[in-house]
Amino acid sequence: MIPQKKIFILLPDGVGLRNFAFTSFVEIGEQMGWEVVFWNHTPFDLAGMGFKELKLTGKPRPQTDLLKRAKIEVELNHFTQKFNDPVYQTYKFPATNKGFKARIKNTIVRFLTKTHKGPIGLQKLRNKLKVSERKGELYKECVEVLKNKKPDFIFCTNQRPVNAISPLTAAQDLGIPTASFIFSWDNLPKATMVAEADHYFVWSEFMKQELLNYYPHIKPGQVLITGSPQFEPHFDLSLRKSREEFFKEHGLKLSKKYICFSGDDITTSPDDPQYLEDVAETITQLNSGEHKLGIIFRRCPVDLSNRYDKVLEKHKDIIVPLAPLWEKAGETWNTILPTKEDLKLQINTILHCEAVVNLASSMVFDFAVLGKPCLYSNYEVTDKTQADWSPQKVYNFVHFRSMPTGEEIYWLNSKDEIQPKLEKTLKNPNDKAQKALEWFEKINQTPAEKASERIWVQLEQIMELKTDN
Repeated sequence: MIPQKKIFILLPDGVGLRNFAFTSFVEIGEQMGWEVVFWNHTPFDLAGMGFKELKLTGKPRPQTDLLKRAKIEVELNHFTQKFNDPVYQTYKFPATNKGFKARIKNTIVRFLTKTHKGPIGLQKLRNKLKVSERKGELYKECVEVLKNKKPDFIFCTNQRPVNAISPLTAAQDLGIPTASFIFSWDNLPKATMVAEADHYFVWSEFMKQELLNYYPHIKPGQVLITGSPQFEPHFDLSLRKSREEFFKEHGLKLSKKYICFSGDDITTSPDDPQYLEDVAETITQLNSGEHKLGIIFRRCPVDLSNRYDKVLEKHKDIIVPLAPLWEKAGETWNTILPTKEDLKLQINTILHCEAVVNLASSMVFDFAVLGKPCLYSNYEVTDKTQADWSPQKVYNFVHFRSMPTGEEIYWLNSKDEIQPKLEKTLKNPNDKAQKALEWFEKINQTPAEKASERIWVQLEQIMELKTDN
């Protein structure tokens, strides 16, 4: 009898829940003979959902976080120089200078940035991140757990968090193979590769080349193309509700067609309430003619602000807010965690809307998968929230260069363009939807619903190679 292989699915934060806990990922692995245990560093109770889990409780060292900050700075400076492209400087966030401790930390980060430049400096910082964590209690906790539980593989769901360094380093030090999933399509240009692993699972051939371009110390054989499980629920017919059922549940009118306005976080789109107002005013004008339209407003799950309240109240006859069903488990944005119920809400919102309007959101892909078009807001409002902000800052980001032609969406270049382009969308939705799907198939491996299976196949192959060696 072949002994069962044990894998730890490392959850350093909540963003991996949707991909690996709320899909068929675990079920597929168990069917293939794996014992799947979540190594859970989030407040989310996975045992209550019937999963095996081990809670990870320690914290990374404060020194490690400073090294991480310096690494990101040095990496973005290096990318700027290497690719002769100033866009990488726009990924930097100004550090707070409030308080004596913050100023001391910033001084240390600036010193590390100045003394660790280019590929050699980056290699030193990568080593120092591991050396720093080996001195901490979190690393010791990880070593003890790994020695006692003896997993065969550690799979990290997100390469960004600093608290993933200790578990992966401890595993590597003990000779346990490791892998990290690149969480999002926009991550690599932003210098978010914080945790290093033996293998990297990416969305597509496009992302593989991107990874090798930014991190030439990683070998092509370490990078495995699987696609992202986040789109699998879109193909799960059991999650879908009829139009009548969905509309009744949320007080929507069967006589209306709905446009989804998908909100952004306040950093990406500080003028989002004005964009929503512009769409609502346009739909009011359209409804005075032959149309019967409404708006379903889905806010960004981590935006709990009241910035939309005035618009929602003013246009309550048109806008129906359907808030994401995420759980607030802490005070910071990364402790607002997704739920399986929200998957149903999102999928049925897409299914029963005609199109989506937003600024630069990856919701374009969620809608494209279900054959629905997207309109991108691309103009500056009259009464700007931030004088130095422009939508072009967002659209200039590197990940939008993956767009094959620029014709994959409708660009709303002014408020006046909303009406004619909405009407085009309603008359011929398939045109842009099909082009957006071609963009999606460039950045994510097809068929999209088989990503979990491809991940498990690659994991099996890694283990076979390890056994042969």
